Amino acid sequence: MSVKQIIKKCEQLYNDIDLFYVQEWKEKHKSRAIGFMPVYVPRELIHAAGMLPVGIMGAGDLLEIIKGDAYFQSYICHIPRSTIELGISNRLDCLDGMLFPAICDVIRNLSGMFKLMFKDMYVKYIDFPQNFLKTLGGNFYQHELRTMSDDFSQINNVDVNRDDLNRSIKLYNENRAVIKELYDLRSQNPHLVPGSELYLLMRASNVLEITEYTALLREYISETVCEKRPQRDNIRVVVTGVFCEQPPLALIRALENSGCFIVDDDWMLGARFILGDVALSNDPINALADAYLNHTVCTASKYDQDGNKGAFLIEQVKKAKAEGVIFAAPSFCDPALLERPMQQKALNRENIPYTSFKYSENTGQFQVIKEQTGTFADSIKLWGDS
Repeated sequence: MSVKQIIKKCEQLYNDIDLFYVQEWKEKHKSRAIGFMPVYVPRELIHAAGMLPVGIMGAGDLLEIIKGDAYFQSYICHIPRSTIELGISNRLDCLDGMLFPAICDVIRNLSGMFKLMFKDMYVKYIDFPQNFLKTLGGNFYQHELRTMSDDFSQINNVDVNRDDLNRSIKLYNENRAVIKELYDLRSQNPHLVPGSELYLLMRASNVLEITEYTALLREYISETVCEKRPQRDNIRVVVTGVFCEQPPLALIRALENSGCFIVDDDWMLGARFILGDVALSNDPINALADAYLNHTVCTASKYDQDGNKGAFLIEQVKKAKAEGVIFAAPSFCDPALLERPMQQKALNRENIPYTSFKYSENTGQFQVIKEQTGTFADSIKLWGDS
């Protein structure tokens, strides 16, 4: 496929809030599908049980919220309301389960609502360790992983063994390596990998079976390096704060059109949450737990035991040779908005310019944001800071 055809396929998947791909996959493979909310879940466990992991990121601006608004207060983020709307409009009926990773109180409450509203669906709230000692947090998380693995085996009526898990871990290791290759290519040649295209490619990870997804990414990388795309006088920025409720596609396009090359980001973070490979071993559950404890990104949705807020962001900026940072957070996102002042303090110490704004997944007007980031880009071009 050409780059245009690949991106068209990804955009079709992005717009597929009825999950037709998932329905077709289940029918073809006579298997089941497990949905999950942002940010991170161990998809290897779902895959090893022969099921399809399906990322649910709300409905964006593709679905009018009618009944979903009745379930949550107006002073919380938008994604739980649209997820409820997806559920009660029967768009999630093809899912046999839903996982709700520990992000914030809102997602925890959403998991409780799903248990009450969708009694035939397997629903689990995943607790992640707050203590990163292997003998404490490690043992706790291993218990969580083994419980989920047993549950998935029962749901799909299969026996998952060590080889099954290692096989799935290997496939996801390969996928993370290709994603890293894609991000490295974008950082080195941002004009070849527009942020909007990379975002659509990452959104495809929500539904595509992992081997199909890895093949698609490889094909895109192979094709896009042959594209003749113009260089632009854009500044290089890191976008952060978008790890949970995802920005509308049009917002990302607006940022690019305002004069910014996005050279790193934290959207669709679950697909890149583990840094490097998970070890293939005689105890793959232990290997998954060890990877979470010792080899994951720093983000507001994960407990920071070192208390060194901003260090990971500074590292991102320097590695990507970024000239500034854009803080983009969903309205009322407590984790992102509480962490932002600490990260800004770290940026100030390094004299790294930044700007910030808020959005919701169904935001429809971007002119003000475009003007703000355009002014930010111009100030860096003219004076080297904001």
